[in-house]
Amino acid sequence: MARRARACAVSLLVLAASLTLPGTAHAVTLPTGARSLESVNLPGRYVRHADYLGRLDAVTAAASAQVKLDATVTVTSGLASPSCHSFQAANGMFLRHRDWRLRLEANTGTALFREDATFCAVAGSVTGSVSLTAFGHPTRRLRHRDHELWVDPVQDTAQFRADSSFRITAPWVPKSTRGPVIPGLYADPHIAHFGGRYYLYPTTDGYAGWAAPYYKAFSSADLVDWTDHGVVLDLRPDVSWADDSAWAPAVVAKNGRYYLYFSGGATSGDTGKHLGVAVSDSPTGPFRDALGRPLVRAGAYAGQAIDPMVFTDDDGRSYLYWGNGAAHVVPLNADMVSFDPAAVRTITPSGYREATFVLKRAGTYYFMWSENDTRDEDYQVAYATGPSPLGPWTKRGVVLRKRLEVGVKGPGHHSVVRAPGTDTWYAAYHRFAVPAGDGTNREVAIDRVAFNADGTIAPIVPTP
Repeated sequence: MARRARACAVSLLVLAASLTLPGTAHAVTLPTGARSLESVNLPGRYVRHADYLGRLDAVTAAASAQVKLDATVTVTSGLASPSCHSFQAANGMFLRHRDWRLRLEANTGTALFREDATFCAVAGSVTGSVSLTAFGHPTRRLRHRDHELWVDPVQDTAQFRADSSFRITAPWVPKSTRGPVIPGLYADPHIAHFGGRYYLYPTTDGYAGWAAPYYKAFSSADLVDWTDHGVVLDLRPDVSWADDSAWAPAVVAKNGRYYLYFSGGATSGDTGKHLGVAVSDSPTGPFRDALGRPLVRAGAYAGQAIDPMVFTDDDGRSYLYWGNGAAHVVPLNADMVSFDPAAVRTITPSGYREATFVLKRAGTYYFMWSENDTRDEDYQVAYATGPSPLGPWTKRGVVLRKRLEVGVKGPGHHSVVRAPGTDTWYAAYHRFAVPAGDGTNREVAIDRVAFNADGTIAPIVPTP
């Protein structure tokens, strides 16, 4: 009941933002990525931050590089709701309201911060413009007053409608061609290739305690331009046994369907994490809980029941891997939602922390994992090789590690995909968001994976 009540509360907030209020008619979805916001009634003035306070200032081609940068934000999925939006500055901080004034602050991951840094877009006072409603206060909107930016109660006046309307324009500072590959805070990316497209399934990041409740899916034809397909599984309304801790998903195609393996925890006093499995007829969902109960219950095996991964061998047999602190593997039954508990094997290599990934190339099996803690800048990826999906495994060393000279910290929890019909491979992984991220403010990057002539993996070079 509590889970449904929370979901309804979020729905009501989004609905309130889309009601017909002064100058609006419907909710609006903003384009994500680098953008600038120009005032409707004061053309040439843009939303920017100065001394960590939100302002509306003139920006021209002759403006300094810093002013242009301060007037550029990355539009991301809302920290509090994927139906709304957040605005991230180049220094990694987010625009949020506090005491009704717009400010620039680092994301603490608390529920209050996420709400204050999330805005729902509705149609503005003129065609093509938008107004931004405060997520937690749907009767207040972002508006400029004496060139300062405030979140004020909606007023049914022409002046307020104009002061609270903005045009979304091309950014004063274009997006870098480097990472992250999807805007916003995401981690633990699972990358796969289905039907001619690449798909990314990450953990939604930016929550204190990694308490995110839902998963999104993204797809691309070229690993460069990604389409956001929205939420594909939300634990709160869709899973009866879990409310939060939607961690580290993995998706596999089998039997003409798509199976999403996921972690979940409950807020009702059950502090353990379980593994579940959901199923869909499409790689972009929606996915439904296949069992109505966990596939692997917390405490059934050593370590935490998190970080699932499924590898399917050339003979069609699929294997489920999981674990934090201890690594486990078991062949899945043909239905992909059950296994023989007696067949579970523990295969923990030295240095293992979590995030198993297994691939096969040229007859060799590669068992990969993350070492240290995801909050540690020394989080990194190591690997071993073996003759079968069950090993035995020979450790080969670390293959992905930090690059402090370019600001990359904590690269890990990766997955690997091969470009179909080639020997070209890519790793998707998370790292601390550049430049101001940490273990709960992470972003997704993709880099090439190269193999040496002897079959070992060359060091993966993380790009900034």
